[in-house]
Amino acid sequence: MTESANVKPGPSPREVYLPDGELRRVPDDWSLLPPGDAGLTRRVKSAGPTYSVQEKRGRKTFSRGVWAPRQHIQEAAAKLEAERATPAYQKRLAAQRKKREADQAEYVATFEAAVRAYLDFHPCHSDLAESMASRITAHATPVGSGTVARTKRIPVERRAEAAVIAWMRHQTTAYDDMVIPRVKGARRETRRRLAKRSKQLLATYRQGEQAAEDCPLATALRRE
Repeated sequence: MTESANVKPGPSPREVYLPDGELRRVPDDWSLLPPGDAGLTRRVKSAGPTYSVQEKRGRKTFSRGVWAPRQHIQEAAAKLEAERATPAYQKRLAAQRKKREADQAEYVATFEAAVRAYLDFHPCHSDLAESMASRITAHATPVGSGTVARTKRIPVERRAEAAVIAWMRHQTTAYDDMVIPRVKGARRETRRRLAKRSKQLLATYRQGEQAAEDCPLATALRRE
């Protein structure tokens, strides 16, 4: 009897590696349900045995779909399609969408305030702080952007700091054009060094000093 398991892709399309390393062929009457529909995936998983295909790349793990009996997938898809066509479901969907939009708007405002607080520019540079906070927030907060602003593992204040430093790394340094050796820790050390430089630049605006004409921060804001 086949049991449910998280598996890795095998050498051929219908082969997978079980958690213990065993190579197993997927049953002929199974189909691969692609990732993307969480509701359908949950129903298929609850209907019987499945193989959840997961592939790790670097630190991230990606879903490659779920193998399951073809009949289970077809039955679950038909039932779900019927439910989603009802007025009650559409009403609930609209309410959920409205709540998500409200939550997103609230988070964007909270995050932008946290960015401004981290920048803490002198009043004479308030316009620049507002412009910078607005642009960083617009880049970092969209749902699905995958930026540090979307994580809940650290406080919003630390997310704001990380987002500022990341934005400055790409906009005020030559990081994107650097050839970094493929040596363990090299990229981390490069980012650490650039972050230190970015914080020194921020200090200039926090102290109210007059920035040079070729200041990379002012140049970046004019360019965007």
